[in-house]
Amino acid sequence: MEQNFDRIRRLSADIRIETTKAIGAAGFGHIGGAASIADVLAVLYGGMMRIDPKNPDWPERDWMILSKGHCGPALYATLALAGYFPMDWLQTVNQPGTRLPSHADCRKTPGIDMTTGSLGQGISSAAGIALGNRLQGRDSWTYCIVGDGETNEGEVWEACEAANHLALDHFIVFVDWNKKQLDGRLEDICKPMDLEAKFRAFGFDAVTVKGYDVEAIWNAVEAAKSVQGKPHCIVLDTIKGLGVPLAEEKEFNHYLTFGPEEARKSCEEIEKRFQNGTYPGGDFKW
Repeated sequence: MEQNFDRIRRLSADIRIETTKAIGAAGFGHIGGAASIADVLAVLYGGMMRIDPKNPDWPERDWMILSKGHCGPALYATLALAGYFPMDWLQTVNQPGTRLPSHADCRKTPGIDMTTGSLGQGISSAAGIALGNRLQGRDSWTYCIVGDGETNEGEVWEACEAANHLALDHFIVFVDWNKKQLDGRLEDICKPMDLEAKFRAFGFDAVTVKGYDVEAIWNAVEAAKSVQGKPHCIVLDTIKGLGVPLAEEKEFNHYLTFGPEEARKSCEEIEKRFQNGTYPGGDFKW
């Protein structure tokens, strides 16, 4: 289908802006990994997914499971921008009494399809959801975002083995390959090897794209949907904290503390980059 990718890039910028503001209001949060999934979220909620924000539990919808559930603030910003709940909810992220907790919780937040955060379990749930929808005769697609550090978990590969065995061809996994995890760089903690090749070895149709290029992500999803009989993996080659200046400048950016003023300055820089064409997904260069 024909798409306005400038509109999707604008959405990805707004996701980064609103995520930064929300974490700034709380004073702390997982900004690094939230920033690196803004572009794939913009693709999914900017036109790829079949959804109804006014009816979040619509049975025929497409599903999206954020297996790296600690990056919930990015998904909350996306859902608010899509109209699932009021924008002012974002100012309560991570705070007492909020409906937007640190990790995604389907019991609290409209539009969250599965409670996640215990790494490895989200992709397992997503595979089960994909199977359940098929058993019920639905044509729904199930999307799942997995962290690259999360692939240290054996449960991830058990889920992949099951997805291949069950030929879950309406199941698309995105790996946020941002090169870092909680305790440092991937290569220093547990070498990931070739992620695309590993998923292919588990029977997936797999490809690697630039994780900040919304057009490349969109085209990869469309290509995956044309392949029948096997699950799909799209590895998103990106950088942790990409597109959020206050996170980009720090080596350790998995979890940061910062306040509203720092957030405001960073959001102004995001907007400036977007306007002058150096924003990720536009004319951004490594």
